[in-house]
Formats: sequence, C-alpha cells, structure tokens
Amino acid sequence: MTRYPKAGEGQRWTIRELQAIPETWKGDTLSDGGGLSGEVRVSKDGKVSVRFKYAYRSQGKICWHQCGTWPANDLAEIRRNRDTAKQQVAEGLNPTAVKESVKIEKQKAIAQSLAQAELERSERYSVNDLFQAWLQQGVNRADGNKELARNYNEYIKPSLGALELRALTEAHIRDLLQPVIAAGTVRKAQVMLQCIKQSLKWGEKRKPWRALLLEGNPADLITEDSITPPDHRDERSRVLSAAEIFELSQLLKQSTLAYNDAKEGAKLSHPRPLKQETQIAIWIALSTLCRMGELLMTRWEDVNFDTNTWLIREENVKGQRNKRQAQLVHLSPFATTQFRLLYERTGHTEWCFPALNKSAVNQRGHVCIKSFSKQVGDRQAMFMDRKPLKGRRHDNTLVLSKGRNGNWTFHDLRRTGATMMQSMGIKLDTIDRCQNHVLEGSKVRRHYLHHEYTEEKAEAWLKLGKRIEDILTSGR
Repeated sequence: MTRYPKAGEGQRWTIRELQAIPETWKGDTLSDGGGLSGEVRVSKDGKVSVRFKYAYRSQGKICWHQCGTWPANDLAEIRRNRDTAKQQVAEGLNPTAVKESVKIEKQKAIAQSLAQAELERSERYSVNDLFQAWLQQGVNRADGNKELARNYNEYIKPSLGALELRALTEAHIRDLLQPVIAAGTVRKAQVMLQCIKQSLKWGEKRKPWRALLLEGNPADLITEDSITPPDHRDERSRVLSAAEIFELSQLLKQSTLAYNDAKEGAKLSHPRPLKQETQIAIWIALSTLCRMGELLMTRWEDVNFDTNTWLIREENVKGQRNKRQAQLVHLSPFATTQFRLLYERTGHTEWCFPALNKSAVNQRGHVCIKSFSKQVGDRQAMFMDRKPLKGRRHDNTLVLSKGRNGNWTFHDLRRTGATMMQSMGIKLDTIDRCQNHVLEGSKVRRHYLHHEYTEEKAEAWLKLGKRIEDILTSGR
C-alpha cells in the first residue's frame, strides 16, 4: 500500500509524520515526491525505520538507487542523495554504478594507504620481529623450539631485540658475544652465534626480511674461530679411570649407608645422598653407552626382561630427523640388574624415570632430562663459578681424584664406556654402533651394507658389563 503525507500526493513527509508511523504500516510504501519513495520496516523490538530509494530509468528499465534509511540517515541527506542521483541521470550516468565506483575507489585508496603503512612498518622491523617469525615458521625442533626460544629470550633479546634489523651490524653481534666469552662460557657464545646465523640465513631468502638485509648478512662475517680463545678446548675428553669408577661407587655406597644409618632425629641435618634412581642411571649409562635423554625418556614397555633387551625409540634419539635411528640394546647381566633395581622403585609407573610433579601416577611424564645432570653437577661445586642456589645442593661430595682430573658429567660416562670397549680390543665399527652413531662414510656403503652388527654389539655390551663388575669388585 502506498501512503502519502497529510499535505497530499506529491508533497514531502515531515519528521513529525515519520515519527508517528505505527507498526501496522510495516511493508507499506511512503511516497515523498520527485521519484523518492520509502519502505516501512519494523525491527523485532518494535522500532520503525524507512528505507528510501529513488526510481530512475536506465536502458529501458526501471532501476532503484538506494538513498539511505531514516532515522539512521537524516531526511535532508536522503533527499540530497536523491537530487544527486537525479542530476547524474540527467547527465546520462547510472547513479548506482557511480556509487559503486566511488565505493571501489575508496576501498582502493584505503588498501593503498594500508599497504604503504605496512611497507613503512616493515622497513622498521626489528631483530625481535625476525626471530619471532623464524621460530614460528622457519624451524621445528623436537621440543617445539622451547630451547631456542629460551636462549633467544634470555641471552639475545635483551641486547638486540629492539634494534631495527636493517641497522644490525657485525659490531652489534660481537659486542653481544664478547662478555659471554670473557665470562668463560664459550659454548654459550657459540650457541648464540649459531642461533643468530640460522635466523638471518632464513630471513635472507624471504620477504620482507630479504629487503632489510640488502647490504649483506652481518653474521656471515663472524666465524666460531674468530670468537673462540686460542686456548679453548671445545670438545670434552674426560674419561673416568678404573680407580675413579671404583671411587665413585664407594662414594655413592658410603653416602647412602651413612644416611640410612643416621638416627631418626639426625636425618634432617645429615647430607642426603644422591637419589637411588640417579645412582642407577649412572651405571646404566656407563654399561650401555646411552645418552642421558634416551634413558630418561624410556618407558617400561621398552624394556624386556625375558630377552634382556632395551629398545631406544627413534624419537628419543638425539639428532636431526633424517639421521636418527632406533637402537636395540642387548643388556649385559650388570645392566639388567640395574634395570631390575629400578623396576622395584618405578615399575608401577609408565616411565622408568617418572616425574613427580603430578599426583595421578597414570598422568606422570618422564623426569626432566637435565635433572640428573644438575644433581651430579651440584655435588661438584668446586668447578662451578656460581653462588649456592636455593633448594639445590652445593658441595663436593661427588668430586673424584680430589679434583685433579676436573669435573665429570653423565656424558663422560658414555665416552668412558666406549674407551673401555676400545681398550678391550673391540672393533671401532662395533663401538660406533653401540653408541648408535649414524656413520657418514660412503653413500654407496650406507645404501647397500645393512648388517646390523647384532651379535657383535651384544658381545661388546657383555664384555663391558663384566669389566665394570670387575672394577667395582677389585677396584682396578
């Protein structure tokens, strides 16, 4: 139904008349004269609005040009939109097409403005912006990049994070590394440099980072040799002697007995010995040549007491994905005994070395792979340049040979076991495979030669276990 204002057909509606429109007029048409008409609408909450449009002819057809909705749009503005459309029709233009064209041009202008703003912002991208992009898109470590993020946030970000990437120079990187090297932590500096190099190399090949490194990658100007002191020994060569292995066993045994024999009231003040699980881990590491992470991430389903074997899963092995391989360890009687002792303590859980941070046993994960190394290091405080840490041991109860040969670590046990095998005449190829090394060698050999050395490895582990038993019995 078409309705007209009180003034009659061809006249304009007033604001007061529009405000008086009842809800029952929903869907009716209001004629405002001059080709302008409006459709009455009613919202769910009873509010009345009128959507106005202008009728015009284009290419022999009746077309409608939307002029606005009252009361969201002022009535005077709606009529001006109609007048503009009428003028455009008189000039041979399609007002709806003109409106769409204006809209498109505005969108283009906005897009260009945003693009320009993004370009200007990208030119100011910081070192931190690159690192965050690299951590999210350019690298995918087994730990979810947690260690990389920790190293960056702790050591690199405070000094270089806010620096604009295009302003980064060789001098900035050297200034970052020099205090770390001066503090004697050369390995930390090497890790930091490697982290910086990898991220910048990734950025060199990608937009928008590539444009910010047009003058070259400053990290390429720095080599590890150029930041490493001439007298620094990058590789540890610590090997425990037979006497030290025996000494270690006695230290562990005596500290445990002394604590257990202490009177009930004196236990709190008596030095607590190394955890039994950690003591067992020491002997398993020495007798199997395993890495500590491989051991601590082991589930009990991986240990078979019927065949005396231990499966080290591929995902637990250190190294790049394409260079990791599972390892089936044939346990010597000595190593089997250690696993059985461990089973008495943790066999009710999924993990050989369960974490104790959750109350529900079936929800526990494995213990942190650094925890045992920290326990051993805390008991060799004379080799640490640090203040005592709260809640951590700080003594020298695990120092061997009165410290003459330096400190020892869990990884030194792996080297010690391999050296013991070598001293017993076991072939180097067999030792390498007992350590689960991926042999580089000839690609042709790797492709065609697939002998697993199962018998040779089993015999090597057996000899090593017997040798350790002899040392622990005789002391030599």
